Amino acid sequence: MSELSDSITEAVEKGNEGRFNSIIAVVVAVTATFMALCNVKDGNIVQAMAQDQASSVDEWALYQAKGTKMNLAESVLDQMILQRDLHQDLPAGPRAKLDQKIAEYTERVKLYEREKSEIKAKAEGFQQDYDALNVHDDQFDLAEALMSVAIALLGIAALTRKKLLLGFGCGMAGLGVVFGLAGFLKLGLHPDFLTKLFS
Repeated sequence: MSELSDSITEAVEKGNEGRFNSIIAVVVAVTATFMALCNVKDGNIVQAMAQDQASSVDEWALYQAKGTKMNLAESVLDQMILQRDLHQDLPAGPRAKLDQKIAEYTERVKLYEREKSEIKAKAEGFQQDYDALNVHDDQFDLAEALMSVAIALLGIAALTRKKLLLGFGCGMAGLGVVFGLAGFLKLGLHPDFLTKLFS
């Protein structure tokens, strides 16, 4: 009778081991699949961030170039106004021509000012897009890190048969999924202390 009892106990233990491993296998498969999706989305976000950063740099370079042109135009305008004011005895023809040039350069300075403010707004828009994308990049990075740790813990749980490790691994995987979903759904979930710790 004890042989039969031992056989039954052994079969039950093997059945429990199989169920334990099946749970781990399912959790690992789901976690790894979701982690792969997060990785693809994160790669696309990183590309968009690089594009925004390059566009922002281009716009700021254009802003500086317009500023240089504006400074030159202001300098020429100041020189012409000084010439006109110093030479009160100029004949009407040259004076009119000088007034015309002063008006042209006054308009040019105003144009550069307008263009600079438009360029500045575009550059700041690219920076805002970059910052918004960076929040989601951080979410996907955290999701991938948490899910990687979860897979490692689940592997150890499969070897050691420790339910505590299984629970902890599932918890880490769940937290990774939360951050991944926050990234996909563009939610504002962003633990600053963690992102500062890893940056």
